[in-house]
Amino acid sequence: MSKAKIHLNQGASLQELTLGGHELIKDMSPFAYDTTYASSILFPFANRIKDGSYTFEGISYQFDINEEKLNNALHGLVYNKTFEVIHKEGTETYASVKLMYHEKNESNGFPFTYVICLEYILTETTIDLNVEIKNTDSKPFPFTLGWHPYFLSSDLHNSSLIFDSNLKLQLDKRNITEKIVINENADCFKINNQFLDDCFVLNSKYTVFKTPKYVLTLRTSEEDSYLQLYTPPQKNTIAIEPTTGGSDSFNNGIGLKTLKPGDTYSINWNLNIDNV
Repeated sequence: MSKAKIHLNQGASLQELTLGGHELIKDMSPFAYDTTYASSILFPFANRIKDGSYTFEGISYQFDINEEKLNNALHGLVYNKTFEVIHKEGTETYASVKLMYHEKNESNGFPFTYVICLEYILTETTIDLNVEIKNTDSKPFPFTLGWHPYFLSSDLHNSSLIFDSNLKLQLDKRNITEKIVINENADCFKINNQFLDDCFVLNSKYTVFKTPKYVLTLRTSEEDSYLQLYTPPQKNTIAIEPTTGGSDSFNNGIGLKTLKPGDTYSINWNLNIDNV
């Protein structure tokens, strides 16, 4: 059995997901969506921007601060937007839905217009998330992109992650990147009782999450990608976040991309589940 629930008014985020009979994503209640950003799409930036300020092509910009304790701008601008359904279809073996948000107004810190389209494709053991960003403005803009899903394990302490990374981002007390350092856990990452809020530079497109009951493989189509891991207060839950850039990318340039007027950027994230 597989099923998915998407909240259109919460950035078209995937709030529930079952694949192959395993519940992978569920509502994070009692924790509020605007504090967890559960399964939200992170655009025009993933993670944080220090003090919400940056300079692009000689012009200074200022985002609103939504992480007040650390004085950062956090997780972009579309996580709370309302998307519209532009296409849907389904058969006995799969279902798909295509959703769109068109930003026609200039936002604080990001005075550019754009269209973001999401397509979810669900089968018995897989889900694909296709994201397409189009610059509808007359000016180029900087961006990174990410996804913030939280996954369930029957026993997170005895779960592990496998991914190819020999580098990670060293963060300061405000979770802002200081520098890139060597990753000492390059082969298999044991979660145990660690509190995680770490970002890794990936050398491959695959991340594997091994739990006592299932094995989940996350694949990205992006060649240059990053992996953010975060353990929330919710028991046996971990955020495994594929991103195209790291913390404060608008200032340090790590993973930062530029989209020219009329151009489109596309990415695919795929989840595939196997039984243990």
